[in-house]
Amino acid sequence: MWTSADAVVVGAGVIGSSIALELARGGLRVNVVDELAGPGHGSTSASSAVVRFTYPTREGVAAAWESRHSWKAWRDHLEAPADEQLAVFHACGVALLDVEMAPRALFTRHFDEVGVGYEEWDADTLAARLPAVDTGRYWPPRPVDDDAFFEGPHGRLGALFTPEGGFVNDPQLAAANLAAAAHRHGAAFQWRAQVAAVLRARGRVCGVRLHDGTELHSRVVVNAAGPWSGHLNRLAGVGDDFTVGVRPLRQEVHLVAAPPGYHPGGASGPVIADMDLGTYLRPEGREFLLVGGVEPECDPLEWLERPEDGRPHVSAPQFRTQVMRAARRLPGLGVPNRPSGVAGVYDVSDDWTPVYDRTGLDGFYVAIGTSGNQFKNAPLVGRLMATLIHGVEAGHDHDREPLVHTAEHTGQRIGLGAFSRRRQPSGSTGTVLG
Repeated sequence: MWTSADAVVVGAGVIGSSIALELARGGLRVNVVDELAGPGHGSTSASSAVVRFTYPTREGVAAAWESRHSWKAWRDHLEAPADEQLAVFHACGVALLDVEMAPRALFTRHFDEVGVGYEEWDADTLAARLPAVDTGRYWPPRPVDDDAFFEGPHGRLGALFTPEGGFVNDPQLAAANLAAAAHRHGAAFQWRAQVAAVLRARGRVCGVRLHDGTELHSRVVVNAAGPWSGHLNRLAGVGDDFTVGVRPLRQEVHLVAAPPGYHPGGASGPVIADMDLGTYLRPEGREFLLVGGVEPECDPLEWLERPEDGRPHVSAPQFRTQVMRAARRLPGLGVPNRPSGVAGVYDVSDDWTPVYDRTGLDGFYVAIGTSGNQFKNAPLVGRLMATLIHGVEAGHDHDREPLVHTAEHTGQRIGLGAFSRRRQPSGSTGTVLG
């Protein structure tokens, strides 16, 4: 059996669903295939869904700032009916604690150009604004079993605060919202559908074959398969000209009760990015916090040969490590004996910056290497990929002259060359913070 479409999108996470929506909005017949049971059931469901703007590149800042406007007007972005349940963006603010490896100027120079509002806090201001926080400087992060972990601070730190940052409360629902919007524009979705082969003819892609033998014929295939993206690239025979690789990384995010004072007056406290201790904190309702890691050098990373090998449940050692670091920053935080949280697998690029590009196989495109930090940009990624695909399919030589996308809300011009498969590795922090 075979069916035809203008584009096949492989992967229905928040990125793939956004791409499907924008391609369908542009008039293409779109088929989406995903090996799981519904939209956002993979990596997206384990995302902390933080919306922040602290990227070391202008394009990264511009993309996050534009996406924030879409999250703020989510129903309008989706053209969703009034009775549809939607994910909600909470603008609680984001505080990036000072650390020498990522000085404020690395970000504020781009904030000034792009128009992102921010506040620069010294240690006294940080203590006054967030009284639950210890302002001590502890760099570098250390294993919690190292005696040096318990040494006193050597100075105090402040923070770079962006009041318009925050988080999306339900990442899986956000993906479902995008998929529903794509469906309203005619996109078709196939669940529990695995790609067995990428079809080629006369030097270009012509579709995919599923494990059940079904062939989906199309002149465009988009790899948005998350941690399975490397496998799909190999099926397509692409990657030889990539200067940036991708591979799966298992990560955990833990749930703990918020300490007294973190949510002052019943309002949500801010997201805290703490590279000084190697952790980040995100409100989860008015009573809890999500605690994640930022890949400090002292921690071994759990790289996987196959994404499906990632253990689905959180582990006691990682829980203890991350929550003890959080408790060092929040002295009132308790460390429960029983771990709670979620585990997921990131599709990590060598420089923690995504690849949104064409490939050496005509018609085969990639939106990969999202590295746990691109959830926030999902509303824009669909539009970036639509600009790329329509431009290249119309004959534009994107490799020689990278396309530029003009953002709808902010008017920012975002050069897609920043996300090229052939780029020089970007000057990122080398962590999930991008």
